[in-house]
Amino acid sequence: MKPAETVPEARSEQAASGLVMRDVNLQIGDGEDVVHALSDVSLVVEPGEFVAIVGPSGSGKSSLLAVAGGLATPTSGTVMVAGRDMTVAGKKTRTALRRECVGFVFQSGNLIPALTAEDQLRLMTKFGKKTGRDPKKLLAEVGLAEKANRRPHQLSGGERQRVGIARALMTGPSLLLVDEPTAALDRQRSHEVVELLARETKEHKVATVMVTHDHDVLSHCDTVYEMVDGKLTRVE
Repeated sequence: MKPAETVPEARSEQAASGLVMRDVNLQIGDGEDVVHALSDVSLVVEPGEFVAIVGPSGSGKSSLLAVAGGLATPTSGTVMVAGRDMTVAGKKTRTALRRECVGFVFQSGNLIPALTAEDQLRLMTKFGKKTGRDPKKLLAEVGLAEKANRRPHQLSGGERQRVGIARALMTGPSLLLVDEPTAALDRQRSHEVVELLARETKEHKVATVMVTHDHDVLSHCDTVYEMVDGKLTRVE
């Protein structure tokens, strides 16, 4: 696979309901110590599209997720999520937009040890939207209907990731940001988790961005990009 020269433009007006990043730069530090974490990054992810980003450690992949999800403010450029500009929103508004429109799936799962799988999902309605998907049905959708009352230590690594995915989808986000979901999984479980992400992306029209080092799972993705030294290019 070789990188293309440019990132494609939006293919339809639906992109406004997903993620649109235009000419995004992120500089960290000052003077001689400045680091260009993101350099003129443009990315469009439409509802129902599953995008993967690969690249070496330290290339800017995590910075891209942070900026896309409103956890970091770019030095310049525009970030639109579900048609709303995250880059001009104040801190409180950005936090509200993140809760309403963005779901995060973390590498370690970040589950609360004392809570059951079902309670992990119910907790999301306390901090985000007051209404969301039915937790029992959502757990059934990810293949965990019979383990709704189990706590994280009673689940396998793949099952914990499935709970993390279900939790991120609980409030019906427009954008799903996934950070190395297969890092601690064997090959079979890795494919199962990424297949689940692909299915949920399509069925619920979520714009999904997954950062991964696992090239074996890229066949499940619609589009693959490579990030090197803060620059993003599409892989053909």
